[in-house]
Amino acid sequence: MTDDRFLVCDDNDWEGMNADQRDWMVFKTLRSMDRRLHRLEIWNKCFSFAGGFVGGVAAVFGIKLLG
Repeated sequence: MTDDRFLVCDDNDWEGMNADQRDWMVFKTLRSMDRRLHRLEIWNKCFSFAGGFVGGVAAVFGIKLLG
């Protein structure tokens, strides 16, 4: 096994596995990808909200200064 964050196993490990072990590795890799994608989606929502808030505040101040 490797300590790489994005791969569950390397090529040498994969070649020495039987079909059942490979199925488990595929499952573990997909689960790992799903968890990372879920974290990215949470951060995306947080930054989208923060960007909308900052943009809204900037628009309000822009309208008050220019209007």
